Amino acid sequence: MENMNNNMNDNLNNINDNNDQDNKKDKKKMSFKKGAGIAFCAVLAGGLAFEGVSAVSGWDFSNIVQASDKDENKTTLLKTKKKSDDKDTEKTEEKTEDSKDKDEKAEEDSEQKVKGSLDVSDIAAEAMKSVVAINTKSVQEVQTYIGDFGFGGFTTQEQEVEGSGSGIIVGKNDESLLIATNYHVIQGADTVSVTCIDGEVYEAIVNGYDADKDLAVVSVALSDISKDTMEQIEVATVGSSDDLRVGEQVVAIGNALGYGQSVTTGIVSAKNRKLDDSGQADENSDGVNLIQTDAAINPGNSGGALLNMNGEVVGINSAKLASTEVEGMGYAIAITDVSDILENLMNETPRDKVEKHGALSITGSSVSEEASAVYDIPEGVLVAEVIKDGAADKAGIEEKNIITEFDGKRVRSIEALVDMLQYYEPGEEVEVTLQVLGNGGYEEKKVTVTLDEGTSEESAASDTAAQEPSQEESILDEFGNSAEDEETYNEFFGDIW
Repeated sequence: MENMNNNMNDNLNNINDNNDQDNKKDKKKMSFKKGAGIAFCAVLAGGLAFEGVSAVSGWDFSNIVQASDKDENKTTLLKTKKKSDDKDTEKTEEKTEDSKDKDEKAEEDSEQKVKGSLDVSDIAAEAMKSVVAINTKSVQEVQTYIGDFGFGGFTTQEQEVEGSGSGIIVGKNDESLLIATNYHVIQGADTVSVTCIDGEVYEAIVNGYDADKDLAVVSVALSDISKDTMEQIEVATVGSSDDLRVGEQVVAIGNALGYGQSVTTGIVSAKNRKLDDSGQADENSDGVNLIQTDAAINPGNSGGALLNMNGEVVGINSAKLASTEVEGMGYAIAITDVSDILENLMNETPRDKVEKHGALSITGSSVSEEASAVYDIPEGVLVAEVIKDGAADKAGIEEKNIITEFDGKRVRSIEALVDMLQYYEPGEEVEVTLQVLGNGGYEEKKVTVTLDEGTSEESAASDTAAQEPSQEESILDEFGNSAEDEETYNEFFGDIW
C-alpha cells in the first residue's frame, strides 16, 4: 500500500512538472507571439511612416537607377527608369500570371498614391532647389545716331549688354557643380554667373555646348560654393520625356523676365514637334524633338525645367522657340532625346574666354541653310582666303574648302566659328572637319590645326569676316540674293565647278 501511495505521488509530481513545463512553454509561445506581433506592428508602422513621409514630400526615389556621380571618371545624369524599361524587365522575369497581376496592381496603386499626393506647390518647393537663374554680360558693337537738327550720322560704339536665362543643376563631380541650359542663353557671353535658391551668386564657366541642339553646360567650382548653399540645392532627377502623354499636366520653372524664379503650369499639347531656324513648324527639320505646352514660357525661362507631376525633369524650356504671334504655344527640348549629349557636355573640359585667343588665319563667308539648298553645297564656312604660312595653310586648308566642324562642334556660320575661337589658346591643336570638292562632289576631310596667335595682324584675319560691318554674312549676299545669276555664281566660285 505504501508503495502504491508513493507511486501515485510520483505520478502526480510528474504531472505537475509536466504541467509546469507546458505552462512555461505556453508562456514562451505567448511571449513570442506578443513579440512577433509587436515587431509586425512595428514593421507596418514603419512602412506606413515611410510612405507617409514619401506622400507628404511627394518624392518617390524607389525607381532611381543611376546617381549623378563619377562612374569611371564620367559624370552622369540622375535618371529614373523608363516605363518601357520596366516592361522589358518584366518580360525577362519568370512569374506566374497571378503574381504579375498583383505586382502590376501594387505598382499602379503606388504610382497613383504618389501622383495623387503631388500638387504644383509640392513640385515647385522641391524643384526650385535644382533650378538657378543665369545672368550674362557681353560687349557688343551698337550703332547709334549722333547729330542735331537733322545733321549727323551713325557711329558704332561698344556697349555692355546684359542677358538672363535659367539653368538646371544636372550633376556634381569632385570639382564642379554642373548646370544645363540653352546655348543661346550663354552665346557670346564674356561672363556668366548663376544665382541659387538662397540668392547667392557664383561665377560660372562654359563646360561645353552644342549650338545645333541649343544646349550648353556651365560649371561652378565647388570650392566657391558656400556650405549653406550646398545644403539648399539639389541635383535634379531626370525623367523620361518618352513616357509623357498628350494632355498630361506639366510645370515650368525658370527666371522669367530676369525677375527671379517663377512657376507656371499647363498640359502637354503635343509631342515630337520640330521647328526650323525661323521658329516655323517643320517636321522634316533635323532639329531636336520638342514638347509643345500651353504652360507660359517667357523670356528668361530659357534653360529652365519642364517637370512632370512626379517632379522629374522631362524637358528644357526654350523661350527662343516660343512665338509672340500666338497664345499658349511654348516649347521645351525633350530631355530623353538629348541625355547622351548632355552627359558628353558635362564631361568636357571647362573653357573660359581667353584674351589672346587662337586663330585659323583665314577669311571666309557663311554658307547659310538657304545658300546650301540653292547651290547644293555643304552648310558651314566657305574659305575665301588662306593667309600664307598661317595655321590653316600649314594644316592643308585651301581656298574654296568649307569648314563644317571645329573640335567636334558643328559650324554653321563665320560668327559661330569666331565665337568658338574665343575659348582656345594659341598653340593648341584642334581637329577641323572640311568638305573638299572632288570629281564626284564634296568629300569629307579632317585636318589638325595648330592655332596661331589671335592678336597679330595676320591671324586676326579670321575675325575680320564676322566683325566688319561691310562683310557679307552669306554667299547668297555675295550673289546679290540672285539664285539664277549663273554669271555671278561662276565668278565667285571660279573654275572649280
